[in-house]
Amino acid sequence: MLMKAIIFDFDGTIIDTETAWYTVFKDAYASYGVELSLETYAKCLGTNLQDFNPYTYLVTHHQLHLDVEAFRTSIQARHTELMELEVIRPGILSLLQQAKEAGLKIGLASSSSRQWIDRFVDALGIREFFDCYCTADTVTNVKPDPELYLQALEQLGVKASEAIAMEDSPNGARAALAAGLHTVVVPNTITKQLPFTGHHTIDALDQYDLENLLACFVK
Repeated sequence: MLMKAIIFDFDGTIIDTETAWYTVFKDAYASYGVELSLETYAKCLGTNLQDFNPYTYLVTHHQLHLDVEAFRTSIQARHTELMELEVIRPGILSLLQQAKEAGLKIGLASSSSRQWIDRFVDALGIREFFDCYCTADTVTNVKPDPELYLQALEQLGVKASEAIAMEDSPNGARAALAAGLHTVVVPNTITKQLPFTGHHTIDALDQYDLENLLACFVK
C-alpha cells in the first residue's frame, strides 16, 4: 500500500486549543451555577457551533440574563491567556519533517477559519509544511461532513486510499472515515474521554515515526 499524502486536522491535533476552550467555558458556566458536561460540550468539538453554541447556551437554555458579547470577549481573552502555555503537540513537528522529507504531500483540513489557523501556524513556524489549507472558509459543510477532507484530497491530487488523516475528535474522525481516508486518532486531554469507532488510535504520537505510522495500514 503506497501512501502519498497525510492530512492534518488542526485544533486539538497540532496544538491543543480544545482543552483550554473547555476549561474556560466550564469555569465560566460554574460561576453562573451551571455545570457544563463534556458530553454537552463535545457537540461543538471539531465542528461548528450549530448543534451547541457555548456562547449563547446560558441564555437560550438556562434563561440567564447576560451580555453575550461581553461574555464572548471574556471567554476569548481567558482562552488566549491559557494558550500562551501551549506548544505544538509532541511528535507533530517530527512527523511533518519526516513526511516532507519522504516526499509526501501534506494538507490541513480544519473546521476553523483560515484567520484562526494563520494565527497559530505562523507562531509555530509550520506554514511551509502544508501544500493546501482547507478551512471553514473554503467549504459549505464542516466536519463531521467529509467535505473538508474530500476538498483536501482533490487539491493534493491523491485518492482517499493513498492518504492518512490525523485527528483528535470524534467529529473529525467521522469526517475522515466518511471521506474514505485511513484515519489515525491521537486524542488530547479532553477528547481521550470521548468514544471513537472505526479508526486507529495511538496514545502518544512521539512514540511513532513516519514508517511506524504507515505500517499501521499495511495489509
